[in-house]
Amino acid sequence: MNKDTKQNQNAASELAYAALDEIPTPKSDAKEIVGLVKSSGKVTGYQLSDGSTVSKDEGVSMAKSGDIQGVGVAHRKDSEYLKSLPDGTEENNLGNLPSISG
Repeated sequence: MNKDTKQNQNAASELAYAALDEIPTPKSDAKEIVGLVKSSGKVTGYQLSDGSTVSKDEGVSMAKSGDIQGVGVAHRKDSEYLKSLPDGTEENNLGNLPSISG
């Protein structure tokens, strides 16, 4: 990887972090999001690594209390939602996870 590519990745990562309102510290037993619950194309919840599903609001609350790892909290208008923390890989971004019907 050349110097310019690395600088561009760092700038993109900094922008992604700047878009987050909060980056909670996960607990040692924090779960991961493994899928998105969608209804009419909109994310309504999250499927967790223990097989459970939670609503979008529950997921945000869990992340804020350290019970979900690898995500930050962002907002659009008056609604909070979770975003993947940038780590240089696309495969684990929330938008690339499998969807289940809600």
